[in-house]
Amino acid sequence: MDFSLKHLAAATLMFASLASFTSAAQANITPQQSAIILKAFNDASVTDFRQFLGRLAQNDIAKADDLGPAISTFLDNKPLSAEQQNEIYRLLGLYARVKYGSAATETLRELVAIPTFQKPGVPQYENPEFLKIAEKIKQLAESFNLNFRNIDNRVFEISLDGTGKELVGIHAHADVVPVTPENWVLKDGTKLDPFKVTLIGDRMYGRGTEDDKNGIVVALYAMKVIKEEKLPLARNFKLLVDTTEETSGDAIPYYFEHNPTPDYNLALDGGYPVVIAEKGYGTVMASFARAKAQGQGAEITSMTGGMATNQIPSASVATFVTDKPAELAASLQKAGADYAKANGGNFEVAAKVDGKDVKLTVTGVSAHSSEPETGVNPVARMLGLIASLDGKVALKHNYITEAARYADDNWSLDYLGNKLGVGFADDFMGPLTASPTFVGMDDKAFKLAVNLRVPKGKSPQALKAEIAGKLEAWSKKTHIAPALDYSIAEPMYRNPEGEWVKALLDVATENLGMEHKFGTSAGATSVHELPNGVQFGLAKPDVKYTGHTDNEFKTTEQFLLDLQIVTEMMVRVGQLPKL
Repeated sequence: MDFSLKHLAAATLMFASLASFTSAAQANITPQQSAIILKAFNDASVTDFRQFLGRLAQNDIAKADDLGPAISTFLDNKPLSAEQQNEIYRLLGLYARVKYGSAATETLRELVAIPTFQKPGVPQYENPEFLKIAEKIKQLAESFNLNFRNIDNRVFEISLDGTGKELVGIHAHADVVPVTPENWVLKDGTKLDPFKVTLIGDRMYGRGTEDDKNGIVVALYAMKVIKEEKLPLARNFKLLVDTTEETSGDAIPYYFEHNPTPDYNLALDGGYPVVIAEKGYGTVMASFARAKAQGQGAEITSMTGGMATNQIPSASVATFVTDKPAELAASLQKAGADYAKANGGNFEVAAKVDGKDVKLTVTGVSAHSSEPETGVNPVARMLGLIASLDGKVALKHNYITEAARYADDNWSLDYLGNKLGVGFADDFMGPLTASPTFVGMDDKAFKLAVNLRVPKGKSPQALKAEIAGKLEAWSKKTHIAPALDYSIAEPMYRNPEGEWVKALLDVATENLGMEHKFGTSAGATSVHELPNGVQFGLAKPDVKYTGHTDNEFKTTEQFLLDLQIVTEMMVRVGQLPKL
C-alpha cells in the first residue's frame, strides 16, 4: 500500500491499539446522533476524512456526543480505546455517506439503465448488456484506484488489498429478473420505465434498485473511501459481482474453479442484521403437453404469470377465444366476482372483450417468491378461478384447464404446502412455502412452476419423494399426467461464531436500532454453499422486500444508510486483530 509517513505512523498506532480488545465495544453513536451529524454537512463541505473529523471536533455536536476525545486521539495518531476505535469506524461511515452519497446515487442510476436480465438462448457471458455493465464497473473500479478483473464475463472482481493472507469475499450480483413493462404502473396511473430510476418521494423505482445493483454500488464506494483514506487493513477484500445469481447460478462456481475461495463470505443480497440461515430453493415444474381441445364452448389459448420461477407478478391474464365474446365476458365477470368474494376479496377480476377474444385479468400484489405472504398471488388465483368455471361457463378442456385443475387440487391459494399435505416448519427458519409462479408456453407444452422454499427438518430427497408420491396418486385419480421435474436444494444453517460475525451484528443493529440477534431468510444467495457465508443486508426484515416485484424500489434514505453501514462494516472487519 502507498502510505505517507504520517499515515504509516497512524497505522502502526492503530494496529497496536487493536490487540487489547475485541468487537464487544460499542460505537456509542445512536441513529439519532448520526442524523444530527449528517444534517451539519454536505458533499461540498468535506474534502477528506481527516478534514471532516476536524470540522466535527469544532462543532457542538461532537462535544454534546462526547466524540471529541476519539477524534483528537485519531487525528493525533495516538492509540485508541475500544470504544473510540468503533466511534471512528462509525464516523467513517457517516463521512462516506456525506461525501459520496450523491455520486453513489448517480452510479445506481447508470447501472439500473443497463437491462441485465437473461435473454433466451444467449449465455450471460455473451449477452451484450453484461459486457456493457462489465465495462462500466471496470471504469468505476479503476477510477477508484481499485484492481479490476473480468473472469470470462462470469464474475467481475474488484480487490482491496490488506497486509494479511485472509480473504473476505463481498458478494453482489449484476443480473436482474425480467420485467413485464405493462405491470409497472402505480396506483395513481403513473407509468414507470423499469430500466430508468424514477424518484417519487423518497422511492427510487427501477429494476435492480433493491436486488441487487444497490449492493454493487455501496460496496464499490466503501472500498473507494477506505482506499483513498489509506486506512490499514489486516486482510484482503474482494467484491465479487455475480452474473447468474437469478438464473443458473453457475458463475460463482466457475469463478472458484479458477480462483481461491474466500475465508469469509458476505452477501449484500438479503436481510439485516446478519442472516445465518437460508431456506433451500426448490422447483416443481409441471409440463402439460399441447393437444387438441375437447368439448364445447370457449377455449383458453394463453395465460401469463411470472417470467421467472422466483417472481410472483402483480397480474395474470388469460385469453379466451369464443364466438360470443360479450356474453362470455359477462359470464366471466360474474364468476370472477363470486370467486374473489369467496376467497378473501383481496384481489380484482376483470373480463373485457378484446376484438373476437375475451381477456380475463386477475390483479393481485406482486412479491418475491421467497416471501409469498407479502403478496397476493394472481397466478394461483387465476388457476383457481379457471378451475371453478367448470359447470358455470362452457369451456373446452385443454392443457390449460388441466393445469388449472392440477394447481387448484394440489397447491391452491395456500402457500404453505398444506393442500398437498407436505407442509412443515422449523422453529428458527419458519415454514415451507410453495407458490405457483412461472408460466410459460411454447408449441409443445404449457409449463407451470411451483417455487419452494424449504427449511431444515426434512431432507430434499425425502420431501421430493413425498411430493412425487402425492402428485402421482393425484394423476392416477384424475387421469391428468403432466411431466414433472423436481429440483430441491439443501437449506443453509451456520452456527455463528467468531469476532467477525459479532462485529457484523454490532454494526447493523446499532445503526438500524434493531434487536441484537441473528436472522434467517427464505431467499438463497451466492454464499449458500460457501464457507463462513452470511447475508449482511441490504434489506430490513420489517419492511416488504420489493426485489423481483413489479414497481421495485429502494428508498433513498435506506440506500444512503446502506453506504454508511457497509463502509463501517468493511473497515471494522478489515481492522479486527482476529476474525
